[in-house]
Amino acid sequence: MNHGRRNMLGMALLGMIDPLLAAAPASSASAAAMPAALKARLDRELAAIVANPACELASLSVLAIRDGRIAYEAQFGRRLIGNVSGSNGQSDKPVDARTLFRIASISKMMTTLGLMRLVEDGKLDLDADVSGYLGFSLRNPHFPDQAIALRHLLTHTSSLRDEAGYSWGVDTALKDVLVPGSRLHGEGKMWASNAGPGAYFTYCNLGWGVIGTIMERVTGERFDRLMRRLLVEPLGLHAGYNPSELPPEDVANIATLYRKRTVDTEVWDANGPWIAQADDYGQAPPSPPAGIERYVIGANATPFSPTGGMRISAHDMGVVMRMLMNGGVHDGRRILRQATLDRMFSRQWTYDGKGGNGDSLDGLFNCWGLGNEQFPDDPVTHTRLVEGGGFAAAGHLGDAYGLMSVFAADLKNRNGMVALVGGTSTDPLAYKGRYSSLARFQEQILTTMHRRAILVRA
Repeated sequence: MNHGRRNMLGMALLGMIDPLLAAAPASSASAAAMPAALKARLDRELAAIVANPACELASLSVLAIRDGRIAYEAQFGRRLIGNVSGSNGQSDKPVDARTLFRIASISKMMTTLGLMRLVEDGKLDLDADVSGYLGFSLRNPHFPDQAIALRHLLTHTSSLRDEAGYSWGVDTALKDVLVPGSRLHGEGKMWASNAGPGAYFTYCNLGWGVIGTIMERVTGERFDRLMRRLLVEPLGLHAGYNPSELPPEDVANIATLYRKRTVDTEVWDANGPWIAQADDYGQAPPSPPAGIERYVIGANATPFSPTGGMRISAHDMGVVMRMLMNGGVHDGRRILRQATLDRMFSRQWTYDGKGGNGDSLDGLFNCWGLGNEQFPDDPVTHTRLVEGGGFAAAGHLGDAYGLMSVFAADLKNRNGMVALVGGTSTDPLAYKGRYSSLARFQEQILTTMHRRAILVRA
């Protein structure tokens, strides 16, 4: 998630709806029956949120699961906005059920699912010193006697920090950055001085670059292709961490991410044009990472962004969610053991409310599993995802390049929601939620889907 807070993550109808805001048909034969009148009402309410002038959304793709079956699926807005900066005169292209989004930090949870398959295979131990996997000593120089384990990386308690960056090109090895005295270690800003491994939570993107590199080292496979083998192909997903290797039909359906803002700044301007921020492939397909022919497997996986670079549709995120709800089984094939999922989603860290054991980032982070955030539906800690409560969940949030994403699953009751927003006209931090640390439009989207698609309440 791109926070600092970001440098780190209107229900009333608004009149006539633009044709591009019309909802696509709900999807598959596996969908749970939904009364037509209730679906139409949910379509209208979501379309009104998308068109709300207080914070207009460039695009929205959503999915709701009730009792393990798809209850609702719809798309609104445009994956490509024509006649704006970056569009080169192209026409608008609407979002559809197969549109892929760069899902930002939800990618961390997807990476973790691949990692846990390697744990099952005995290639990795969550509590072993990762130095043995990396081939160099990974130690916080302020706490040199304390080993760093995968469990620390997965729970943001490794004592790594993002202040020195978290992504480098193929000519940089992570050991050149992370090892004290190495050529890019500099002042050592990638290391915390206030607490050692396991002692303090600080959300850290760099940890997932280390995780991806470890996965490469123990398999001998390039991260993007490894994740294709471990997760994408077994689940039949149209997805990947390297858009240059996606099929042409998937590349053609990747959503460009937008903000309304002044040109070349981080200042939003609701009265300005939509400006493309990422994944603008209208004129040319995505290029491979620069220098890929020199890529050294196991040296630095960050060019493929294990932390935030997965492209996938809301529909296929629903496939992942249903696999989790089915105890790790997809279409009769076991992907992960139930015991592995229980381990992954067990609570590892809980904020103490005082800042003594971590940085909640203004209440955004309160509880963590292995590679997943948890939302226990507590109004005191602002972990409530829906207005009035009633939906405790685990999953992940994402925030980068204008995209705002949510993957939230109540695995016990087999209910869940996915929401992918492809850009906003207003800074989400200036459009805060009323009862949570989410943006207000996220609260509205999740609440209306919960009421109409999961509770099925008119």
